Amino acid sequence: MLVISQKTGDKIQLGGGITISVLEVKAGKVRLGIDAPREVSVKRLGQSEKDPVTKTDKKGNP
Repeated sequence: MLVISQKTGDKIQLGGGITISVLEVKAGKVRLGIDAPREVSVKRLGQSEKDPVTKTDKKGNP
């Protein structure tokens, strides 16, 4: 695992056209923006890694 420190406004580019942006750091929470090609599945793991949450668009598509 790579561990890095970033500031608000910083971006991280991963392979495959994926960019992670640090949008806000406030009250112990970090807001991230993730840009990825439509064919890449982006899942957020909650408190329990057994229950992933999948981000969908307005039409319900992952």
